[in-house]
Amino acid sequence: MVDLAPFAVMNVVGLLAFAVAGSLKAADAGLDVFGVAVLGVVTALGGGTTRDILVDRVPASLATTGDMSVALVGVGLAIVLIHMLQGRVRDHPAFLTSDAIGLAAFTATGALVGVEAGVSPFGVVILGTITGVGGGSIADILIGRVPVVLRDDFYATPAVVGGLAFLAAQWVGAPTGIPSGLCAAIVFLVRMAALRYEWRLPRV
Repeated sequence: MVDLAPFAVMNVVGLLAFAVAGSLKAADAGLDVFGVAVLGVVTALGGGTTRDILVDRVPASLATTGDMSVALVGVGLAIVLIHMLQGRVRDHPAFLTSDAIGLAAFTATGALVGVEAGVSPFGVVILGTITGVGGGSIADILIGRVPVVLRDDFYATPAVVGGLAFLAAQWVGAPTGIPSGLCAAIVFLVRMAALRYEWRLPRV
């Protein structure tokens, strides 16, 4: 069974962070308030919904109103931030940090669901990565952009590294909550380091 407490904490953090990030992305694209809300919700729920479909279970976003409620709170927070920020928000620390937090938290939830579903170690990493990057990719497509995961090498890469850290912690028998916490911490740190030092993988 999935560790319910770590999953619940990471899920709420991811929902809030990605709702904020998606809403800021929508504001940067010049969308109206409805568009901001839609993109915020899609970014928050898209990755987890895709993950749940892949493991053949009813998406958490449809099973209860909890996830949607948290996402809408995140949209509200983002609207406040949008009014506080001046000019472009795409490269603002508020956007970059909330996006990195969402990526970290959702990678951990995806890995936890992969373990619960009994998939292979490869599947655990893939589900963690899809959960982390899925919502943002859908949002990018909706506003006519190439998804960041396809043009920014160190966006999906931290999720893969975090998934591997999750597996390593499980393999050594770490106590409940440690694998997911380690996964989230590594994803966040690697992503922020990539932004700070402009890490890139070689292009073909």
